[in-house]
Amino acid sequence: MKKAIVIVASFVTGVAAAGVGLASEELAKKNGCMGCHDISAKKVGPSFKDIAKKHKDKADAEATLVTELGEGKKHPKVAASEADRKTLVKWVLSQ
Repeated sequence: MKKAIVIVASFVTGVAAAGVGLASEELAKKNGCMGCHDISAKKVGPSFKDIAKKHKDKADAEATLVTELGEGKKHPKVAASEADRKTLVKWVLSQ
């Protein structure tokens, strides 16, 4: 019985994580991110995987990127709300 509960819990967690990923990708599309970026291939800007790799060991990466996107530093200003920018940055850094 415990084994079945663990399996079901793992499945539910996986489905929830996939849903968050899809929602974040939709948020990226809605805010125009996908016009310049792709998840795994370089377009006008670096891929999200390359961005995640570049910031992998930086403790302040999330806060820095959210601020840069909101203020237009090193990247065109993103009109998304701060909450949406945080969601997008977390998603990108998880790639």
